[in-house]
Amino acid sequence: MAGYVEMYRLGKTYDTPNGPAVIVEDFNLNMTKGEYVCLLGHSGCGKSTVLSMVAGLNPITSGGVVVANREIDGPGPDRGVVFQSPCLMPWMTALDNVLLGVNQVYSHGTRAQRHDIAAYYLTLVGLGSSLNKRAKDLSQGMQQRVGIARAFALKPKMLLLDEPFGMLDSLTRMELQEILLEILMRDKVTTLMITHDVDEALFMSDRVVIMTNGPRARVGMVSHMPFDRPRVRADVLEHPEYYELRGEMIQFLEDQDHKKLKADAAKLEAMKTESESTLTEETVS
Repeated sequence: MAGYVEMYRLGKTYDTPNGPAVIVEDFNLNMTKGEYVCLLGHSGCGKSTVLSMVAGLNPITSGGVVVANREIDGPGPDRGVVFQSPCLMPWMTALDNVLLGVNQVYSHGTRAQRHDIAAYYLTLVGLGSSLNKRAKDLSQGMQQRVGIARAFALKPKMLLLDEPFGMLDSLTRMELQEILLEILMRDKVTTLMITHDVDEALFMSDRVVIMTNGPRARVGMVSHMPFDRPRVRADVLEHPEYYELRGEMIQFLEDQDHKKLKADAAKLEAMKTESESTLTEETVS
């Protein structure tokens, strides 16, 4: 079934001195408009590779991505991206950092209109009194708020989040999770978020998609969240299905660990056998 966002047979291969390295293969995922999907998996499985291809920042080797009936062929303002580090211009104010994108996307608007758009989203993320503070003078959590405001201010069709709370302390992380969900409820932006945190995925998303280990990573498991919106953290934690879903996800990830250990052991054994065979041949000769 077609969706608002379609990732079909998405693949990424890199050329290496030892031949082609297939990182992601046959990755398929459809998302409905306004849906929030968390992409989960072990480090190195290809999560960020998928997100960077959807963002148009990494060329697609095979398959494709369609957003709002248009196949992407590079980066664009229809997809807002928030990285783990917000990549701000440290000498510029919070307002001016947001205006960098707003001035490009709303070049037809007046200066006052563009100012109001940037100020509005900075206020939504709790920085209404810090518009004129330079980015280098803001805390890490405040800088990430600027990054979130910058992404929303462009009014994207899709929001892409690459572990946006990964570098924050737990209290700041929970606060920003709730701020982000409030804005998403208001703006109805289709969102794909990468995370390593099972509990974060459970709390934030409508669906959790877990990738298999690489190489040739793909969708391995999909879980639908039964929790009501707007989300209340205490209600989610007390939901009768919460710990069952959490256990299933952790079990899948542990199974992936075991498969990787077996594959690594088999590879080491093959290398040992090959080495012993070579030594034997050299001894005989």
